[in-house]
Amino acid sequence: MLKDTHLSTIIPLERVIIIVGSYGSGKSEVAVNWALAMRKNGIDNLSIADLDIVNPYFRSREAIKIMEKEGINVVVPRGGNFHADLPIILPEIKGLFQNKAGPAIFDVGGDEVGSRILSSFEDVIQSDYELLQVVNSNRPFTSTTEGVLTMKDQLEFASHLKVTGFIGNTHLLEQTDMEIVLKGYEFLKETSAEAGVPIRFITAHHSMAEEVAQIIEDIPVLPVKRLLQPPWKPGGIKKIGNKRHLQV
Repeated sequence: MLKDTHLSTIIPLERVIIIVGSYGSGKSEVAVNWALAMRKNGIDNLSIADLDIVNPYFRSREAIKIMEKEGINVVVPRGGNFHADLPIILPEIKGLFQNKAGPAIFDVGGDEVGSRILSSFEDVIQSDYELLQVVNSNRPFTSTTEGVLTMKDQLEFASHLKVTGFIGNTHLLEQTDMEIVLKGYEFLKETSAEAGVPIRFITAHHSMAEEVAQIIEDIPVLPVKRLLQPPWKPGGIKKIGNKRHLQV
C-alpha cells in the first residue's frame, strides 16, 4: 500500500473543494475516494455535499454508508428524496460554503449544465476555494487538449468561477492498465502546460497505485477503489419508477 506520507500530500489547499468535469469523467468516484483518503490522514470535520443534479447514477450519495462510517458529514437529500431524480438543492449547502469549521467537498454535476448551479452560490463562495476539473482523456470530448480547454472554458463560464487545478482520472474501467494511466498522465502534463493550470494529482486503481507513484514522483497519486457501481452490474443501482435500488 502507498505510504501515508505520500497520501498526505493530497490535502486540501483551500477549505472549499469543488469537483467538476465532463460527463463520465469520474468526478463522484474521485470525490468519494479523496474524502476517504483525507479521513485516513487525520483530516477532521470533513463534509461532502452531493451537488449533482444532472446524472441519476454514479452520484457520491451512493457511498453514504461508507463515508458516514468513517466520520464524514454527508450532505444529501434524506428520506423519500434520497433516490429521487430531482434537482434538489438543500439549504445546508449554502451553510457549508460559509462554515469555517472544516473542509467541504462539493461533487458537482457534469459539463456546464451541472456546473451552472454554482453561479447561484457566488455570493457565498469566497476566494478560499479550489475548483478542480477531473479529466479522463478516454472520454470523447476531452481526448484532446483543445477539448479539455474548451470544457474548462464552458465550466468557468457556467459556474462564474475559475478552474484552479486538474485531476487526472484517465481509465477504461476494468480494462485499465498501467499504460493507460501513464499515457493519460503524459497527456495531462501537456494540457496543463498549455492551460497554465497545475495538476493537483492523478488517480490509479489501488492495485497499481504504488507502482504508478514510483514512476511519477513529481505528482501525487490517489489510489481509488470502485465504490459507485453502474445499475447494470452487481452492486449497482437499479432504477424502478422514480427511485433507484442497490443491487446485491
